[in-house]
Amino acid sequence: MDFQNLAVILAGALSPNPDERKAAENSLNQFQHTPQHLVRLLQIIVDGSCDMAVRQVASIHFKNFVAKNWCPHDPAEQSKIMPSDKELVRQNILIFIAQVPSLLRVQLGECIKTMIHADYPEQWPTLLPWIKHNLQDQQVYGALFVLRILSRKYEFKSDEERTPVYHVVEETFPHLLNIFNKLVQITNPSIEVADLIKLICKIFWSSIYLEIPKQLFDPNVFNAWMVLFLNMLERPVPVEGQPADPELRKSWGWWKVKKWTVHILNRLYTRFGDLKLQNPDNKAFAQMFQKGYAGKILECHLNLLNVIRAGGYLPDRVINLILQYLSNSISKSNMYSLLQPRLDIVLFEIIFPLMCFSDNDQKLWEEDPHEYVRKGYDIIEDLYSPRTAAMDFVSELVRKRGKENLHKFLFFIVEIFKRYQEAAPEYKPYRQKDGALLAIGALCDKLKQTEPYKSELEHMLVQHVFPEFSSPVGHLRAKAAWVAGQYAHINFADPNNFRNALHSVVTGMRDPDLPVRVDSVFALRSFIEACKDLNEIRPILPQLLDEFFKLMNEVENEDLVFTLETIVDKFGEEMAPYALGLCQNLAAAFWKCMNSAEAEEEADDPGALAAVGCLRAISTILESVSRLPHLFIHIEPTLLPIMRRMLTTDGQEVFEEVLEIVSYMTFFSPTISMDMWTLWPLMMEALADWAIDFFPNILVPLDNYISKSTAHFLTCKDPDYQQSLWNMISSVMGDKNLEDGDIESAPKLIQVVFEHCKGQVDHWVEPYIRLTVERLRRAEKSHLKCLLVQVIADALYYNAPLTWNILQKLGLALEVFNLWFLMLGQTKKSGKRVNFKREHDKKVCCLGLTSLLPLPVDQFPREALDRVFKATLDLLIAYKDQVKRLRRMRQKTMMI
Repeated sequence: MDFQNLAVILAGALSPNPDERKAAENSLNQFQHTPQHLVRLLQIIVDGSCDMAVRQVASIHFKNFVAKNWCPHDPAEQSKIMPSDKELVRQNILIFIAQVPSLLRVQLGECIKTMIHADYPEQWPTLLPWIKHNLQDQQVYGALFVLRILSRKYEFKSDEERTPVYHVVEETFPHLLNIFNKLVQITNPSIEVADLIKLICKIFWSSIYLEIPKQLFDPNVFNAWMVLFLNMLERPVPVEGQPADPELRKSWGWWKVKKWTVHILNRLYTRFGDLKLQNPDNKAFAQMFQKGYAGKILECHLNLLNVIRAGGYLPDRVINLILQYLSNSISKSNMYSLLQPRLDIVLFEIIFPLMCFSDNDQKLWEEDPHEYVRKGYDIIEDLYSPRTAAMDFVSELVRKRGKENLHKFLFFIVEIFKRYQEAAPEYKPYRQKDGALLAIGALCDKLKQTEPYKSELEHMLVQHVFPEFSSPVGHLRAKAAWVAGQYAHINFADPNNFRNALHSVVTGMRDPDLPVRVDSVFALRSFIEACKDLNEIRPILPQLLDEFFKLMNEVENEDLVFTLETIVDKFGEEMAPYALGLCQNLAAAFWKCMNSAEAEEEADDPGALAAVGCLRAISTILESVSRLPHLFIHIEPTLLPIMRRMLTTDGQEVFEEVLEIVSYMTFFSPTISMDMWTLWPLMMEALADWAIDFFPNILVPLDNYISKSTAHFLTCKDPDYQQSLWNMISSVMGDKNLEDGDIESAPKLIQVVFEHCKGQVDHWVEPYIRLTVERLRRAEKSHLKCLLVQVIADALYYNAPLTWNILQKLGLALEVFNLWFLMLGQTKKSGKRVNFKREHDKKVCCLGLTSLLPLPVDQFPREALDRVFKATLDLLIAYKDQVKRLRRMRQKTMMI
């Protein structure tokens, strides 16, 4: 298809008319594999005379096609792109990368990433020379953009896989250093200069992330880089051009440069500058870094922090990274001595204010309480949060340098408590009190272990924390609940104090402010764990569960579900009256979370995590009522839709949790219903397609189906479960690409069939024996060999004459028994057995071997019988000794 026609079709893909759009998409699909199609798409993307919307559609189609077809996932599959087209694309995409608008550059960047990962260095030897040439020419931005993608390929590679990046560094770093030097010297630099420096920083970051390239071991070369990084660290960010909007400001180019500079210096310090962490080869580098740069960086960081002390602006991520550097300096004597003279200012005028409730917190609390809750409990947010870094600094300070700092810091906190207590309501320092409570909560582990503070904790809680349960200020009510939860496990001298705090936390679950309700639920978990007398909670359990589910309808958070699991775990079978309602609520919450996660399209979305939590909580409930099988009949209809949907590819993220539910439902139910049997084919399809890693998890419900509903397994012909099982097991055991460890569940399933279907599966004995012996010949790991031999033992136990005749007919008897007796006789130097170590292994072998004893003498030779007697006797003695040892161990454990 020529250029013009392709442009017309792409324009059709933008049509508001659905029929025209569909026709255009069909045409694109029809012609996508024709020669030159990819080249024509690239021509349209880079043609400035084309409509921008058409160029954008072309770039998306180009990116998707390259991602799918440039390098087929199956090595045996032939590429659908002609080598000549690939070469044309490789030659031309680099030329235009810097010329296209940023909207299109992002898409082409993704394509270059795919191409580099597939082709460099073998199929794209001209890439590095092109980068090197253009770093010295007018195409500097394009060269840096591509070099960033190339260096990122090796960011997380180690050992031999990392070798190509050293050549990249050798060829490009001298030019990068030269460019960086020139850019730093520009007076009144533009935002484009920031973009270039940011790319250089990112290239440096990827190149040094895991290992320092040997070129940087040269003190002169490394110093040249460090001079530039320290320049960027010290240099004030230009005032002109800074966006007023805080969200836009933190992403502004010059602040990004500052962030990447701090990031790099932190990485050098923590990974390569610590003498204790280094291997001998890198020790000289660590010494050089400590002596020449670590202190200077610390000084620059302290000066930067003075900006926020004076009311200026620093992005949250920059503050977080600087505080991480300070935290890492506490344990190092030379660095701590540099920090010490300014420590009080850092601690009381910078760190503590960051711990206090802020204007931004207040705004979010009022305008979007759901977002306030999400940010407060999001692990990813913690990575960027100045408050988390401030708490970590305080914790590290009192842990490593507590002798000189703990008392001083607590005296400061107590003074805030006093000022708050003495002030009139309109003058109370509410935000400082919030920070003081956060500090007390953050230091709970240290205070619980350290006298005299340990003895004063109850008094401190009663005097300064518990009164805030009734504070007129919402964030203090929330903080009181959180701190109370941190200290719920201490020994309360007055049980009434524990009881009152527990009831305050329960009351907090009905607070008008959502964050208070959420913090109260999390605190409740600690109180339930610590509660010695469940009668404190038992009367309010229905009300508590009701409030809990109201909150779950409002907030998707896995920590909420942890609290429910704790309640269920504590009350066990007492949860029976609530089990159905709990499962129904959790199922509803699960579907809501899954819908949210699908909308976000992110596996680590809070909705996805909460969905996993819901399934875990359902499992906990099923386990708690396991001795009440009649309940499972009523619960099944609620859980069946979840099991049916999530045993398909839709449930890959929660597959393990769903299989656990299926295992409980098939084991504890009085009978396995026909509806539950509909899950069998889904598990078989998953195993055949993508779920081999979950075979041990799938084994459990399959075992339950065969052992608990044996008659249906044997008699049903539509579907034929026996045939289905054979198809799966023969496929898995015959697959030469699967490792020994991948297939261990297959022989276990064969054993289940022989053990539970005695006298009813004679026609399967020969096929399973053939399959087992074939796999036994290829087995390398002793554990798999033991399992396969035990299949033979179980077949003998199932029907010894039949099995013996089959082994004789196939000419396998001598081979199998020689190997079996050899394995039984193998021992370590200590005298312990190499094989058949478990009680179960020994029992199965004994049952198999003793099944041979009634065989007629003309079928089973006398000398073979002697070997069987001896082996069985040895096994029985070993089994008896093992049982004795385990009994003694249990008795000792009980005494402890």
